[in-house]
Amino acid sequence: MGVEVVSIARDPIEEQAPAALEYGITVPMLIDEDGSVSTAYDVMQYALPNGEPGHTFVLVNASGEIVWLKDYGAPDNPNRTMYVETNELYREVKSALEN
Repeated sequence: MGVEVVSIARDPIEEQAPAALEYGITVPMLIDEDGSVSTAYDVMQYALPNGEPGHTFVLVNASGEIVWLKDYGAPDNPNRTMYVETNELYREVKSALEN
């Protein structure tokens, strides 16, 4: 689909690096310690009570516009989950790209 996947988290590199190895994460992992990237992409609307961003997926087009955003663990999501099947993400992203 021509989509690049990047993980952005506020956790310091000392925490992210071992997790990447443990879970076999191979996508680029960026650190957003001050939350500026999370705020810029409107992810903080789903932040946990402690201010930590949720597990939010954001699709940004080539012009830098958000064309799809979903937090599967958000309180308003009746099927809250921390794990999302790859095929579901594929369908969601494909649909957003087609619209």
